[in-house]
Amino acid sequence: MEESAITAPGVLEQCRGKLRELIAGHQLDSAPVTVLAKPLTPEEAIGTPGRRDYPILEGKERVIEATVLGARGQAFTDSPSDFVGQLSGVVEMPLTSNQNRAIFLATMNAVLSHMRVVEGTVHCKNDAPEKCAAEIAASARQRGAKKVGLIGFNPSIAEALAREFGAGCVCLTDLNPQNIGTLKFGVMVWDGRTQTHELVRASDLLIVTGTTLVNGTFDEILRLVRLEGKQFVVFGITAAGVCRLMGLERWCSQAQNG
Repeated sequence: MEESAITAPGVLEQCRGKLRELIAGHQLDSAPVTVLAKPLTPEEAIGTPGRRDYPILEGKERVIEATVLGARGQAFTDSPSDFVGQLSGVVEMPLTSNQNRAIFLATMNAVLSHMRVVEGTVHCKNDAPEKCAAEIAASARQRGAKKVGLIGFNPSIAEALAREFGAGCVCLTDLNPQNIGTLKFGVMVWDGRTQTHELVRASDLLIVTGTTLVNGTFDEILRLVRLEGKQFVVFGITAAGVCRLMGLERWCSQAQNG
């Protein structure tokens, strides 16, 4: 995935400001809080699902987990790294790389879980992703959508949408060059770098992966969705804190509390 800086007043910068206020309000700004962020193995992150085509199982992504005062928060990234330090070090880190954005998001999820501001900051395991995908497809149908756009390839969700709506009524973009131009459950994968606006225009409802916050594409996606006046939701644990702080709708029914 390409690096792309999030610049103020982007969503992550807005969340940074809101997080500072919450930390001060809970008197954590001067507390000796240690953040431990570490990559998880695929089994630690999602257990042993029946299918094996998830990007994390193919080695394309990893989940990092941050622990703050005993609370856990996670985020998907293609640039996993460790971090041990003070909370202030994460809150003030430059959000100009996938690596830093993932650490920031996982840590924010852990902090907000500790404060009981947000739920579902830890990924579901085993067969739960399949259940979540079926619920997402059913929810999209209940919204009255005729054509659905999926931004970010998730095999369970893509298959569930193709089954619910028919492959011809699903659009899909991804940034992984190995996926672009291939058929997934009868749906052609478009290039997320150049065809996102086309996908937004063609869809009634956009379902956006939270990892777009890590790879730096979320702000532009949000701009296009609002420009075209389309419905959209975000899925996944990565976006737990952002959606709570920004008032965005998140579909992630099987996620666990941290």
